[in-house]
Amino acid sequence: MDVQKLILNAAEVEAVPLKIPGANGEFKVQILNEDQSAGVVTTIIHLPAGGTIPAHLHKAGAEMHYVLEGELIEDGTSYPAGSFLTFAPGVVHGPHESRQSAKVLTVQQWQSKGGQFDFELAEGGSGSEGSSAKPASSEGQASEGTPVEGGGAAEREHYEGKGYS
Repeated sequence: MDVQKLILNAAEVEAVPLKIPGANGEFKVQILNEDQSAGVVTTIIHLPAGGTIPAHLHKAGAEMHYVLEGELIEDGTSYPAGSFLTFAPGVVHGPHESRQSAKVLTVQQWQSKGGQFDFELAEGGSGSEGSSAKPASSEGQASEGTPVEGGGAAEREHYEGKGYS
């Protein structure tokens, strides 16, 4: 099914666990749209208090962040609610962190599928075991990079019901 538009109430989209390579903390994501035929790829990332995401890049396209709540710390500089940041494809950004917690609207120029995102640790990026960037080889992967896992059966059913596959 080709979806050409999508209208929803973000408050009704469940925030599901999000595993980010090299990150510290329990992150969540609300996937508002991951289908480019319906518009831009859009999520709300929930950063936990004290959570950190290592410096990374996205090869498949640009990414922007708009801080909805709390404060996002980008490479040591603090950005309060209302701040806008954008990064061209391949530009290293981060580390990201939040002292208290934050919700960040994130819009990507590239498509995710089933909670898999284009994400590659920057050279020298530190993180937990298994966090080194590896080319994705699974069918349907948006592009190169380490897949970021998000969502479960309920999240997949939510999107399948809207014509996403």
